[in-house]
Amino acid sequence: MSIRLEVWGDYACFTRPEMKTERVSYDVMTPSAARGLLEAVYWHPGMRWVIDRVRVCAPIRFTNLRRNEVKATINARSVRTVMERGKGELWLAAPEEIQQRAAMLLRDVRYVIEAHFDLTDKAAPGDNPGKFQDIMRRRVERGQFYHQPCFGCREFPAHFRACEELPPCPEELKGERDLGYVLWDMDYSDPENIVPLFFRAKLKDGVLEVPTRDSGEVKG
Repeated sequence: MSIRLEVWGDYACFTRPEMKTERVSYDVMTPSAARGLLEAVYWHPGMRWVIDRVRVCAPIRFTNLRRNEVKATINARSVRTVMERGKGELWLAAPEEIQQRAAMLLRDVRYVIEAHFDLTDKAAPGDNPGKFQDIMRRRVERGQFYHQPCFGCREFPAHFRACEELPPCPEELKGERDLGYVLWDMDYSDPENIVPLFFRAKLKDGVLEVPTRDSGEVKG
């Protein structure tokens, strides 16, 4: 079962992992960001979203922005220890850890996400594709979501609606553009060794075709 969702917003940041000190966004929305946005609208353990393609419906424009961020994170080992013991403190003193960082962001973005979903082994006997399709359609029509959909960072909210008609391709995006290696998603099959997956992305007339995991184009 497939869906087309039109999404837009003022800013977006799909951070390149090789840029660690200051954020720099990819040119387009990544498949993992598109999946996360769909899951914000509707998620169920019995289904898994698969991104087929991302259509870029607005010219690619970058802008610089300075933001306050914290320079430290809470160690995962500390979190696990507190969970196991049932007591302890997990906190950051934001006034002491805060610092300003520059970010290279996308602005005035608009995309159409084309995706489908597969049933997982956690689907209940009463679950079926038609049920999930109807729930997703109703949630989109009503503007419902579990948490605010966003473009890469929570401070960049995404608006969404069902795509009834595909917007035209911007003139400057016609033709083919090589985007280099882009993050496909994270492989969570081994929780102790989470691996990033990449693919060679090409934008053809504003359309980013997303390969499947077993296509041979996705590299770990």
